[in-house]
Amino acid sequence: MLVKTSALFSALLVAVNLSSCSSLQTSSNAQQPTNPVASPAPARRDDISAVAPVAERVGPAVVQINTSRTVRESINDFGLEQFFGRRVPEQQQVQRGTGSGFITTADGQVITNAHVVEGADTVTVVLRNGQTYPGRVVGSDTISDLAVIKIEANNLPVAPLGDSDALVPGQLAIAIGNPLGLSNTVTQGVISATDRSVAEIGIPDKRVNFLQTDAAINPGNSGGPLLNAAGQVVGVNTAIIQGAQGIGFAIPINTVKTISQQLVTNGRVEYPYIGIQMVTLTPQIRSQINQSNPGFQVTQDQGILVLSVLPNSPAARAGLRAGDVIVSVNGNRVENANQIQQQVDATGINNPMQVTVNRNGNSQQVAIRPQALPPQQNRQS
Repeated sequence: MLVKTSALFSALLVAVNLSSCSSLQTSSNAQQPTNPVASPAPARRDDISAVAPVAERVGPAVVQINTSRTVRESINDFGLEQFFGRRVPEQQQVQRGTGSGFITTADGQVITNAHVVEGADTVTVVLRNGQTYPGRVVGSDTISDLAVIKIEANNLPVAPLGDSDALVPGQLAIAIGNPLGLSNTVTQGVISATDRSVAEIGIPDKRVNFLQTDAAINPGNSGGPLLNAAGQVVGVNTAIIQGAQGIGFAIPINTVKTISQQLVTNGRVEYPYIGIQMVTLTPQIRSQINQSNPGFQVTQDQGILVLSVLPNSPAARAGLRAGDVIVSVNGNRVENANQIQQQVDATGINNPMQVTVNRNGNSQQVAIRPQALPPQQNRQS
Protein backbone atom coordinates (compact mmCIF):
# COMPACT_ATOMS: atom_id res chain seq x y z
CA MET A 1 0.00 0.00 0.00
CA LEU A 2 1.19 3.47 -0.72
CA VAL A 3 1.63 5.37 2.52
CA LYS A 4 2.79 8.98 2.66
CA THR A 5 5.53 9.63 5.17
CA SER A 6 5.50 13.36 4.44
CA ALA A 7 4.12 15.75 1.84
CA LEU A 8 6.98 14.54 -0.31
CA PHE A 9 7.21 10.79 0.12
CA SER A 10 4.89 7.84 -0.61
CA ALA A 11 5.33 4.34 0.79
CA LEU A 12 4.45 1.10 -0.95
CA LEU A 13 3.62 -1.09 2.00
CA VAL A 14 0.68 -2.76 0.28
CA ALA A 15 -1.31 -0.15 -1.17
CA VAL A 16 -1.36 3.31 -1.10
CA ASN A 17 -6.61 9.64 4.50
CA LEU A 18 -8.96 12.36 3.63
CA SER A 19 -11.62 14.09 5.53
CA SER A 20 -14.38 11.56 5.89
CA CYS A 21 -17.98 12.62 5.62
CA SER A 22 -19.32 10.62 8.56
CA SER A 23 -21.02 12.80 11.13
CA LEU A 24 -19.07 10.98 13.84
CA GLN A 25 -16.07 13.13 13.10
CA THR A 26 -14.51 14.65 16.07
CA SER A 27 -15.49 15.24 13.02
CA SER A 28 -15.55 -11.25 -8.19
CA ASN A 29 -18.92 -9.50 -7.89
CA ALA A 30 -21.11 -8.64 -4.97
CA GLN A 31 -24.00 -10.92 -4.13
CA GLN A 32 -26.73 -10.19 -6.62
CA PRO A 33 -29.99 -8.73 -5.33
CA THR A 34 -32.82 -11.19 -4.92
CA ASN A 35 -35.48 -8.48 -4.71
CA PRO A 36 -34.06 -5.48 -6.53
CA VAL A 37 -35.72 -2.13 -6.82
CA ALA A 38 -37.25 -2.01 -10.28
CA SER A 39 -34.65 -0.79 -12.75
CA PRO A 40 -35.69 2.62 -14.05
CA ALA A 41 -35.98 3.24 -17.75
CA PRO A 42 -32.80 4.44 -19.46
CA ALA A 43 -32.32 8.18 -19.25
CA ARG A 44 -30.04 10.64 -20.95
CA ARG A 45 -26.89 11.40 -18.99
CA ASP A 46 -27.73 15.08 -18.82
CA ASP A 47 -31.44 14.69 -18.14
CA ILE A 48 -31.99 16.50 -14.83
CA SER A 49 -35.64 15.34 -14.81
CA ALA A 50 -34.25 11.87 -14.09
CA VAL A 51 -33.36 12.88 -10.54
CA ALA A 52 -36.85 12.79 -9.01
CA PRO A 53 -37.87 9.32 -10.29
CA VAL A 54 -34.46 7.88 -9.40
CA ALA A 55 -34.72 9.24 -5.87
CA GLU A 56 -38.22 7.84 -5.53
CA ARG A 57 -37.24 4.38 -6.71
CA VAL A 58 -33.87 3.99 -4.99
CA GLY A 59 -34.57 6.06 -1.87
CA PRO A 60 -36.25 3.19 0.02
CA ALA A 61 -33.00 1.16 -0.27
CA VAL A 62 -30.93 3.95 1.31
CA VAL A 63 -30.58 3.65 5.07
CA GLN A 64 -29.41 5.72 8.01
CA ILE A 65 -26.77 4.06 10.19
CA ASN A 66 -26.63 5.18 13.82
CA THR A 67 -23.71 4.08 15.97
CA SER A 68 -22.60 4.47 19.55
CA ARG A 69 -19.41 3.68 21.37
CA THR A 70 -18.32 4.06 24.97
CA VAL A 71 -15.11 5.92 25.65
CA ARG A 72 -13.47 5.64 29.05
CA GLU A 73 -11.44 8.62 30.19
CA SER A 74 -9.50 9.27 33.38
CA ILE A 75 -10.90 12.12 35.46
CA ASN A 76 -8.42 14.92 35.89
CA ASP A 77 -7.61 14.61 39.56
CA PHE A 78 -4.25 15.70 40.90
CA GLY A 79 -5.14 15.27 44.56
CA LEU A 80 -3.86 12.89 47.22
CA GLU A 81 -5.48 9.82 45.63
CA GLN A 82 -3.18 10.07 42.63
CA PHE A 83 -0.18 11.15 44.71
CA PHE A 84 -0.33 8.01 46.84
CA GLY A 85 -0.64 5.78 43.77
CA ARG A 86 -4.28 4.96 44.15
CA ARG A 87 -6.31 4.34 41.03
CA VAL A 88 -7.46 7.48 39.28
CA PRO A 89 -11.23 7.28 38.73
CA GLU A 90 -12.55 6.96 35.19
CA GLN A 91 -15.67 8.33 33.61
CA GLN A 92 -17.57 6.88 30.67
CA GLN A 93 -18.68 8.94 27.73
CA VAL A 94 -20.96 7.68 24.97
CA GLN A 95 -20.15 8.98 21.51
CA ARG A 96 -22.83 8.76 18.86
CA GLY A 97 -22.52 9.02 15.11
CA THR A 98 -24.65 8.95 12.01
CA GLY A 99 -23.79 7.76 8.54
CA SER A 100 -25.46 6.31 5.49
CA GLY A 101 -25.60 3.04 3.62
CA PHE A 102 -27.62 1.14 1.04
CA ILE A 103 -29.18 -2.32 0.89
CA THR A 104 -27.71 -4.72 -1.68
CA THR A 105 -29.67 -7.93 -0.95
CA ALA A 106 -33.30 -8.46 -0.03
CA ASP A 107 -32.27 -10.38 3.09
CA GLY A 108 -30.46 -7.43 4.63
CA GLN A 109 -26.90 -6.94 3.39
CA VAL A 110 -25.91 -3.28 3.69
CA ILE A 111 -22.86 -1.49 2.29
CA THR A 112 -21.33 1.51 4.08
CA ASN A 113 -17.94 3.05 4.92
CA ALA A 114 -15.62 1.45 7.44
CA HIS A 115 -15.17 4.74 9.27
CA VAL A 116 -18.94 4.90 9.89
CA VAL A 117 -18.87 1.76 12.06
CA GLU A 118 -15.28 1.90 13.32
CA GLY A 119 -15.09 1.19 17.05
CA ALA A 120 -18.89 1.03 17.40
CA ASP A 121 -20.42 -0.90 20.30
CA THR A 122 -23.86 -0.78 18.71
CA VAL A 123 -25.00 -0.32 15.11
CA THR A 124 -28.61 0.51 14.26
CA VAL A 125 -29.96 0.60 10.71
CA VAL A 126 -33.01 2.80 10.02
CA LEU A 127 -35.01 2.43 6.80
CA ARG A 128 -36.74 5.33 5.09
CA ASN A 129 -40.12 4.13 6.38
CA GLY A 130 -38.83 4.33 9.95
CA GLN A 131 -38.29 0.60 10.54
CA THR A 132 -35.28 0.03 12.77
CA TYR A 133 -32.99 -3.01 12.92
CA PRO A 134 -29.92 -3.87 14.94
CA GLY A 135 -26.94 -4.26 12.63
CA ARG A 136 -24.05 -6.73 12.77
CA VAL A 137 -20.77 -5.79 11.13
CA VAL A 138 -19.88 -8.72 8.87
CA GLY A 139 -16.53 -7.26 7.86
CA SER A 140 -14.73 -3.95 7.74
CA ASP A 141 -11.66 -2.87 5.78
CA THR A 142 -9.91 0.37 6.68
CA ILE A 143 -7.67 0.39 3.60
CA SER A 144 -10.59 0.64 1.18
CA ASP A 145 -12.84 2.29 3.84
CA LEU A 146 -15.63 -0.20 3.16
CA ALA A 147 -17.79 -2.26 5.50
CA VAL A 148 -20.64 -4.73 5.19
CA ILE A 149 -23.47 -4.80 7.74
CA LYS A 150 -26.15 -7.48 8.07
CA ILE A 151 -29.66 -6.92 9.40
CA GLU A 152 -32.18 -9.69 9.95
CA ALA A 153 -35.03 -8.92 7.57
CA ASN A 154 -36.57 -10.14 4.32
CA ASN A 155 -38.14 -8.66 1.19
CA LEU A 156 -36.20 -5.45 1.56
CA PRO A 157 -35.85 -2.90 -1.25
CA VAL A 158 -32.48 -3.22 -2.99
CA ALA A 159 -30.34 -0.64 -4.79
CA PRO A 160 -29.26 -1.91 -8.25
CA LEU A 161 -25.51 -1.80 -8.90
CA GLY A 162 -24.05 -0.26 -12.05
CA ASP A 163 -20.68 -0.23 -13.81
CA SER A 164 -18.29 2.46 -12.62
CA ASP A 165 -15.85 1.69 -15.44
CA ALA A 166 -18.39 3.08 -17.90
CA LEU A 167 -18.53 6.52 -16.27
CA VAL A 168 -17.30 9.65 -18.05
CA PRO A 169 -16.79 13.19 -16.69
CA GLY A 170 -19.87 15.34 -17.10
CA GLN A 171 -22.29 12.48 -16.53
CA LEU A 172 -25.19 13.11 -14.15
CA ALA A 173 -24.50 12.08 -10.53
CA ILE A 174 -27.11 11.78 -7.77
CA ALA A 175 -26.23 11.40 -4.08
CA ILE A 176 -28.68 10.15 -1.47
CA GLY A 177 -27.82 10.03 2.22
CA ASN A 178 -28.32 11.47 5.67
CA PRO A 179 -26.17 14.60 5.97
CA LEU A 180 -26.19 15.92 9.54
CA GLY A 181 -28.95 13.41 10.30
CA LEU A 182 -31.34 14.80 7.68
CA SER A 183 -32.63 11.50 6.36
CA ASN A 184 -32.90 10.66 2.66
CA THR A 185 -31.48 13.94 1.42
CA VAL A 186 -31.05 14.05 -2.37
CA THR A 187 -28.45 16.16 -4.16
CA GLN A 188 -27.36 16.17 -7.78
CA GLY A 189 -24.35 17.18 -9.79
CA VAL A 190 -22.01 15.55 -12.25
CA ILE A 191 -19.11 13.14 -12.29
CA SER A 192 -16.28 15.67 -12.17
CA ALA A 193 -13.48 13.15 -12.78
CA THR A 194 -12.78 9.45 -12.67
CA ASP A 195 -9.76 7.50 -11.49
CA ARG A 196 -8.50 10.08 -8.99
CA SER A 197 -5.44 8.55 -7.35
CA VAL A 198 -4.81 8.67 -3.62
CA ALA A 199 -1.65 10.66 -4.33
CA GLU A 200 -3.64 13.37 -6.13
CA ILE A 201 -6.01 13.98 -3.24
CA GLY A 202 -3.64 13.33 -0.36
CA ILE A 203 -5.03 10.17 1.23
CA PRO A 204 -2.10 7.76 0.97
CA ASP A 205 -3.43 5.20 3.47
CA LYS A 206 -6.21 4.12 1.12
CA ARG A 207 -5.88 1.69 -1.77
CA VAL A 208 -8.58 3.04 -4.02
CA ASN A 209 -8.83 5.29 -7.06
CA PHE A 210 -11.79 7.58 -6.49
CA LEU A 211 -14.62 9.12 -8.45
CA GLN A 212 -14.86 12.88 -8.02
CA THR A 213 -18.26 14.59 -7.96
CA ASP A 214 -19.69 18.04 -7.29
CA ALA A 215 -22.95 16.60 -5.93
CA ALA A 216 -23.22 18.02 -2.40
CA ILE A 217 -21.73 15.65 0.20
CA ASN A 218 -21.67 16.55 3.91
CA PRO A 219 -21.00 14.85 7.26
CA GLY A 220 -23.48 11.99 7.48
CA ASN A 221 -23.37 11.18 3.75
CA SER A 222 -20.58 8.68 4.30
CA GLY A 223 -21.50 5.25 2.97
CA GLY A 224 -24.45 6.44 0.93
CA PRO A 225 -24.83 5.72 -2.79
CA LEU A 226 -23.77 7.84 -5.72
CA LEU A 227 -26.17 7.05 -8.58
CA ASN A 228 -26.22 7.51 -12.33
CA ALA A 229 -29.23 8.73 -14.31
CA ALA A 230 -30.43 5.14 -14.70
CA GLY A 231 -30.75 4.82 -10.92
CA GLN A 232 -27.79 2.45 -10.54
CA VAL A 233 -25.22 2.76 -7.76
CA VAL A 234 -21.90 3.74 -9.30
CA GLY A 235 -20.05 4.72 -6.13
CA VAL A 236 -20.03 4.90 -2.34
CA ASN A 237 -19.78 8.49 -1.08
CA THR A 238 -16.79 8.67 1.21
CA ALA A 239 -15.02 11.98 1.66
CA ILE A 240 -14.74 15.67 1.00
CA ILE A 241 -11.88 18.15 0.99
CA GLN A 242 -12.26 20.43 3.98
CA GLY A 243 -12.72 24.04 3.03
CA ALA A 244 -13.53 23.30 -0.59
CA GLN A 245 -16.89 23.46 -2.34
CA GLY A 246 -18.17 20.94 -4.83
CA ILE A 247 -15.29 18.49 -4.40
CA GLY A 248 -16.38 15.13 -3.07
CA PHE A 249 -15.12 11.61 -3.58
CA ALA A 250 -16.75 8.21 -3.94
CA ILE A 251 -15.37 4.68 -4.10
CA PRO A 252 -16.19 3.18 -7.53
CA ILE A 253 -18.84 0.47 -7.33
CA ASN A 254 -16.72 -2.04 -9.24
CA THR A 255 -14.16 -1.82 -6.44
CA VAL A 256 -16.97 -2.11 -3.89
CA LYS A 257 -18.24 -5.31 -5.50
CA THR A 258 -14.85 -6.98 -5.17
CA ILE A 259 -14.11 -5.80 -1.63
CA SER A 260 -17.60 -6.49 -0.25
CA GLN A 261 -17.54 -10.05 -1.60
CA GLN A 262 -14.28 -10.71 0.23
CA LEU A 263 -15.67 -9.20 3.42
CA VAL A 264 -18.76 -11.39 3.22
CA THR A 265 -16.77 -14.52 2.43
CA ASN A 266 -13.71 -14.04 4.65
CA GLY A 267 -14.51 -11.14 6.96
CA ARG A 268 -11.35 -9.37 5.76
CA VAL A 269 -9.44 -8.35 2.64
CA GLU A 270 -5.92 -9.43 1.71
CA TYR A 271 -3.70 -6.95 -0.11
CA PRO A 272 -0.40 -7.75 -1.83
CA TYR A 273 2.57 -5.66 -0.76
CA ILE A 274 6.31 -5.54 -1.42
CA GLY A 275 7.44 -3.19 1.36
CA ILE A 276 9.14 -0.08 0.03
CA GLN A 277 8.98 3.66 0.52
CA MET A 278 9.23 5.48 -2.78
CA VAL A 279 8.81 8.82 -4.48
CA THR A 280 8.36 9.92 -8.09
CA LEU A 281 11.46 11.85 -9.11
CA THR A 282 11.55 15.41 -10.43
CA PRO A 283 14.55 17.75 -10.56
CA GLN A 284 13.23 19.54 -7.46
CA ILE A 285 12.71 16.33 -5.51
CA ARG A 286 16.13 15.04 -6.53
CA SER A 287 17.68 18.24 -5.14
CA GLN A 288 15.72 18.01 -1.88
CA ILE A 289 16.67 14.37 -1.35
CA ASN A 290 20.36 14.94 -2.01
CA GLN A 291 20.36 17.89 0.41
CA SER A 292 18.77 15.69 3.10
CA ASN A 293 21.73 13.27 2.93
CA PRO A 294 19.80 9.95 2.91
CA GLY A 295 22.96 7.89 2.52
CA PHE A 296 22.93 7.79 -1.28
CA GLN A 297 23.06 10.30 -4.11
CA VAL A 298 20.34 10.63 -6.74
CA THR A 299 21.61 11.40 -10.23
CA GLN A 300 18.36 10.98 -12.19
CA ASP A 301 15.45 13.38 -12.65
CA GLN A 302 12.92 10.74 -13.70
CA GLY A 303 11.71 7.39 -12.43
CA ILE A 304 10.55 6.13 -9.09
CA LEU A 305 13.18 6.28 -6.37
CA VAL A 306 13.25 3.64 -3.63
CA LEU A 307 13.76 5.65 -0.43
CA SER A 308 13.86 2.68 1.94
CA VAL A 309 13.09 -1.02 2.08
CA LEU A 310 11.25 -2.52 5.04
CA PRO A 311 13.23 -5.25 6.84
CA ASN A 312 12.07 -8.82 6.11
CA SER A 313 9.71 -7.55 3.42
CA PRO A 314 9.35 -9.20 -0.02
CA ALA A 315 11.44 -6.39 -1.52
CA ALA A 316 14.19 -6.87 1.06
CA ARG A 317 14.32 -10.61 0.45
CA ALA A 318 14.53 -10.00 -3.30
CA GLY A 319 17.50 -7.66 -2.93
CA LEU A 320 15.90 -4.30 -3.73
CA ARG A 321 17.92 -1.43 -2.20
CA ALA A 322 17.39 2.14 -1.10
CA GLY A 323 18.63 4.37 -3.90
CA ASP A 324 17.42 2.07 -6.68
CA VAL A 325 15.37 3.84 -9.34
CA ILE A 326 12.53 1.68 -10.67
CA VAL A 327 12.19 1.92 -14.43
CA SER A 328 9.67 -0.81 -15.31
CA VAL A 329 7.56 -3.55 -13.74
CA ASN A 330 6.64 -6.74 -15.60
CA GLY A 331 7.92 -5.13 -18.79
CA ASN A 332 5.67 -2.08 -18.39
CA ARG A 333 7.41 1.27 -18.06
CA VAL A 334 6.33 3.15 -14.94
CA GLU A 335 6.28 6.91 -14.54
CA ASN A 336 4.79 7.39 -11.07
CA ALA A 337 4.40 5.58 -7.76
CA ASN A 338 0.72 4.87 -8.34
CA GLN A 339 1.53 2.79 -11.41
CA ILE A 340 3.83 0.60 -9.34
CA GLN A 341 1.04 0.01 -6.85
CA GLN A 342 -1.25 -0.95 -9.70
CA GLN A 343 1.34 -3.44 -10.92
CA VAL A 344 1.65 -4.94 -7.43
CA ASP A 345 -2.13 -5.34 -7.23
CA ALA A 346 -2.26 -6.89 -10.69
CA THR A 347 0.53 -9.33 -9.86
CA GLY A 348 -1.22 -10.61 -6.75
CA ILE A 349 0.03 -12.50 -3.72
CA ASN A 350 2.98 -14.88 -4.15
CA ASN A 351 3.24 -14.39 -7.91
CA PRO A 352 6.55 -13.29 -9.46
CA MET A 353 6.96 -9.65 -10.39
CA GLN A 354 9.91 -8.59 -12.55
CA VAL A 355 11.29 -5.18 -11.62
CA THR A 356 13.91 -3.34 -13.66
CA VAL A 357 15.92 -0.78 -11.70
CA ASN A 358 18.76 1.61 -12.36
CA ARG A 359 21.38 0.99 -9.68
CA ASN A 360 24.41 3.28 -9.74
CA GLY A 361 23.98 3.79 -13.47
CA ASN A 362 23.59 0.11 -14.29
CA SER A 363 20.39 -1.76 -15.22
CA GLN A 364 19.46 -4.54 -12.79
CA GLN A 365 16.65 -7.11 -12.80
CA VAL A 366 14.98 -7.95 -9.47
CA ALA A 367 12.33 -10.65 -9.06
CA ILE A 368 9.89 -9.95 -6.21
CA ARG A 369 6.97 -12.06 -4.98
CA PRO A 370 4.39 -9.80 -3.27
CA GLN A 371 3.00 -11.19 -0.02
CA ALA A 372 -0.16 -10.48 1.98
CA LEU A 373 0.05 -7.26 3.96
CA PRO A 374 0.65 -8.15 7.63
CA PRO A 375 -2.33 -7.31 9.87
CA GLN A 376 -0.31 -4.99 12.09
CA GLN A 377 0.76 -2.90 9.10
CA ASN A 378 -2.85 -2.87 7.91
CA ARG A 379 -3.87 -1.35 11.23
CA GLN A 380 -1.05 1.16 11.23
CA SER A 381 -1.99 2.37 7.76
